[in-house]
Amino acid sequence: MIISKNIYQSLNKIIKKSKINKIKFDPYELSLGAYEIVQKKINAKFLKKPHIFKLQRACKQPHEIELLKKAISIGRQRFKNIKKLLKTDNINELEFNYKTKEILSSKGKLEISFEPITAFDKNSAKPHAIPTKDKLQNDSIVLVDGGVKYQHYCSDRTETFINPKNTLQQKVYDIVQKAQHTAIKKAKTGMKAKELDKIARDIITKAGYEKYFSHSLGHGVGLDVHEYPIISQKSTDILEEGAVFTIEPGIYLPDNFGVRIEDCVVIRDGKAELL
Repeated sequence: MIISKNIYQSLNKIIKKSKINKIKFDPYELSLGAYEIVQKKINAKFLKKPHIFKLQRACKQPHEIELLKKAISIGRQRFKNIKKLLKTDNINELEFNYKTKEILSSKGKLEISFEPITAFDKNSAKPHAIPTKDKLQNDSIVLVDGGVKYQHYCSDRTETFINPKNTLQQKVYDIVQKAQHTAIKKAKTGMKAKELDKIARDIITKAGYEKYFSHSLGHGVGLDVHEYPIISQKSTDILEEGAVFTIEPGIYLPDNFGVRIEDCVVIRDGKAELL
């Protein structure tokens, strides 16, 4: 940490002492205004390196994996309490969302990874649903996507609570679950991320729901909730030892309901391990 009345003067002293003449930066993380200022005031050449920090963080060290595992464990426990909200009478999505944030953060004791998604019935068919004043019904399907931070490391989890008496909901849930379990089982070191996406997507396609799986299979998780690798159809990333990422297939039937199941895995000893 640098404490200084003139931060640029202090940085220039460090640069001169360290004999640094080039500084790499991520153009997606630095605003144009900030770039123009530092370029004028810092005595070094600035080189654009897109996503340099996220690429460096794609593979986690053992201690980072343990911190992520702790964050994920806390998140999993919180979801058990969120499930209890399903028994709350006369609650709407906005209220459910507020209480979900309370539970995830332990009423402010922990930081949440991102604004949670809580969606009932037709709203659950939107992958990034915004909560409404629609009320929870006895037979509602409920999708919850949320996470917490532990020592700055994020968790990310999605559960969909279906009405088991609804045969279509159960059918779709089983397909999504099969796609997720198969992807976890087949993920391995050296695999192309797009190949893993295809494994899950092929199961959903074979079941006749290809056009209703509208997003990528997953993404890396670490200090940010979205990191590398990107698990998508167009990804050029390779699954490497130590990579931590989500596997979250989904099926979204417009004006009806949606199902998404999400867990985090780590590539360890050549295969995916559920965290």
